[in-house]
Amino acid sequence: MLRVVACIDGSRAAPAVCDYAAWASRQMATPLLLLHVLDEERYPAEPDLAGSIGLGSREQLLDELAELDRRRAKLALEHGHHMLDEAERRVREAGVEDVIQRQRHDTLTESLLALENQTRLLVMGLHGESSSDRDVHIGSQLETVIRSVHRPILLVPDEYTAPKSAMLAFDGSPTAFRGVELLAGSPVLKGMPLHLVMVGPDTNDRWEQLNRAKKMLSELDSEITLAIRAGDVEPALHEYQEEHDIDILVMGAYGHSRIRQFLVGSTTTTMLKTAHKPLVILR
Repeated sequence: MLRVVACIDGSRAAPAVCDYAAWASRQMATPLLLLHVLDEERYPAEPDLAGSIGLGSREQLLDELAELDRRRAKLALEHGHHMLDEAERRVREAGVEDVIQRQRHDTLTESLLALENQTRLLVMGLHGESSSDRDVHIGSQLETVIRSVHRPILLVPDEYTAPKSAMLAFDGSPTAFRGVELLAGSPVLKGMPLHLVMVGPDTNDRWEQLNRAKKMLSELDSEITLAIRAGDVEPALHEYQEEHDIDILVMGAYGHSRIRQFLVGSTTTTMLKTAHKPLVILR
């Protein structure tokens, strides 16, 4: 069974992850899975004492340190269960009835890859557990997840606002059209005003591509606006989004295009760090 998978951790974005995941679950009529991952590097299931043999009186100290690690991992496990229980309470209050919890002892990326065949949409917070008002950090594993997991990913800010409009960054490539097909087959944006935006020269060929994409999205019953903007991808997209007060930016990994470079290139950290609205990455 396909599910919306929400990544729950101790970050300040966790409540918003719950709220956006609940919104997506209701919008898509898809069950919800709440996932908490205990990173095995921070909380090893069993401390590794290899190489400690023959250290004489220091062996007792190593045993005590290993016991502290086990206790720390146990407390982290219990804390994770409490976070999942609170997350389930929150999403049920938001109207989601089909909810399950899952806790894994692994890296986040490996955990998500193990659940990939069960995932319809992945929901994650943009900012990591170490973020604060003065010092914002994107999730340390976020870029690895984006590169590795081949499912749509909804990245959310720290505060929830019910989405009312969306825009798709589009470049006219074959993979971009596959992204349009994916969007057309998903009810997550159904009935929502949608802007299709290209960045580059204003040519007849580009308008033909935009109109073709618009026809493919007709089943969404959305009011669709087409636009072409000149300039660099990042500022052009953000300027258009702010100008039209658009809630969700949808992007895809489009081969070697400028959007692809924007998504996974040198501007990724800046884009994610400064994002104040949800971002959907089509994979």
